[in-house]
Amino acid sequence: MSWYENSVIYQIYPLGLTGAPYENDFVSEPNPRLLQLIDHGWIEHMAKLGVTCLILNPVFESSTHGYDTADYRMVDRRLGTMDDLRRVVEACHAQGIRVLLDGVFNHVGRNFWAFLDVKEHRQESPYVDWFEIWWDGDTEWHDGFSYTTWEGVPYLIKLNHSSMSLNNYLAETIRYWEHELGIDGLRLDVAYCLDRGFLSYLRDVANSISEERQDPFVLVGETMFGDYNQWMGDRACHSVTNYEAYKGLWSSMNEANMHEIAYALNRQSGSEPWDLYTGAHLLNFVDNHDVPRIATRLNDKRQLRALYGLLFAMCGVPCVYYGSEWGVEGEQNFGDHEIRPAFEHPEWNDLTDYIAQLAAIRHEGHAGQEALAWGDYRQIAVGPQHLIFQRTSEHERLIVAINASDTAQVFHFDAGCGKAQELITGKEHDFGGGSEVAPFTACYWLCER
Repeated sequence: MSWYENSVIYQIYPLGLTGAPYENDFVSEPNPRLLQLIDHGWIEHMAKLGVTCLILNPVFESSTHGYDTADYRMVDRRLGTMDDLRRVVEACHAQGIRVLLDGVFNHVGRNFWAFLDVKEHRQESPYVDWFEIWWDGDTEWHDGFSYTTWEGVPYLIKLNHSSMSLNNYLAETIRYWEHELGIDGLRLDVAYCLDRGFLSYLRDVANSISEERQDPFVLVGETMFGDYNQWMGDRACHSVTNYEAYKGLWSSMNEANMHEIAYALNRQSGSEPWDLYTGAHLLNFVDNHDVPRIATRLNDKRQLRALYGLLFAMCGVPCVYYGSEWGVEGEQNFGDHEIRPAFEHPEWNDLTDYIAQLAAIRHEGHAGQEALAWGDYRQIAVGPQHLIFQRTSEHERLIVAINASDTAQVFHFDAGCGKAQELITGKEHDFGGGSEVAPFTACYWLCER
């Protein structure tokens, strides 16, 4: 078992939240915007919400959005310094919150220091094999050579992980981050693009760090499609992002077709031999820095409670994107600025209260925590706007009911017992005569046996 498996994760895109300029001028003095996380109450907010792990999207020197890295060993001057980042990590740790940084190892930006050396010294550069260079080509910048890019984006230069010099540099960089900052792991950007051998190499690095610190150093890979087992396992990431379920979560509500998400959950975590990820702990989410805000994506915002109730009850690890816990909206347009906004301070409302209640149930020692973190999955009933399933661990059995409709629903099923405790409200529940679930909500029934 790892601390990660029982986590409640919060994701922040710091260049957006702190209101940093979109472009880096590379000459300004560092601006300690990162300290807003401390000074403006974000870390206290996360603790109150029940968060136990923070994913910080890119924080290292880059040209624009953070994924066009210029220097892996320097905090982006728009955010501050290594000392500022260290203070943030220490403040999180003081609140019992782990920290994962964004490891962007598939590509770099045109201002990356080693690429600048190649531009200057060409074939004589000691870093020439860090990239896939074509000397008979050219670019729109008239470099006199061309290179492999990420997804055809001309300013994102793909790294060549056939170079052990590059891989050793990145391994030393990860060790530097862990030693200097005390971070607890990495989110691996576009892990589905990374060379499998390099991914295995990164796992060796993580395992070595884990052994040295006597505490798991976790790798969470960004994956979108295909069989996630390609990027998750003993020789790859500990966990990956669950985009398959993400799509099913919101579209099941919009289309009044809970069969879609029910199929996905059973396919991922069921007990049949062909089920794909049973026992794994995928990273689950309803929005993030790359997709529309869930309050915008949902056709009926009243379904937010039911949706978060499902997110926190399904197999895997729940993740909340900053601002969405109080219902912030944002459409995805060019540049992603609307989904990565700046906020002066965190806010709190009834939705935030509800999510905090759900998060508390997943905390160590809380009734139902064991079943939610490590329980199996068995579907009980599914309809157009409802889903009922069971999570059973060694010592607990929890029945979850989701009602995404605008009317109360009474469900009749064999619960295998007479009574339960409803964990969200704390009330005792009697299964005799049917089980009522209020509109747009969820029930977590911890069975008496």
